[in-house]
Amino acid sequence: MNEENRVLSERIDELETRVAFQEDTLSQLNDVIATQDAQIRSLVARIRDISEKYQDLTFEMQKGQKPGDEKPPHY
Repeated sequence: MNEENRVLSERIDELETRVAFQEDTLSQLNDVIATQDAQIRSLVARIRDISEKYQDLTFEMQKGQKPGDEKPPHY
C-alpha cells in the first residue's frame, strides 16, 4: 500500500508540474496575442489613413489638378 501511495504521489506531482507549465505558457501566449492585437489595430488605422489620402490624390488627379498647383484660399 505504501508503494501505491508513493506512485500516486509522484503522478500527482508530475501532473501539477505540467499544469503549472501549461498555465505559464497560456499566460505568455495571451500577452503575445494582446500585443499583436494592438499592433494590428494600429496598422489597420494607418492603412485606412493612407487609403483616404490615396483616394484624395486620385480624385485631384482625375480633375486634372495636382494638389500642389492649387491656389491658396486667399486668392
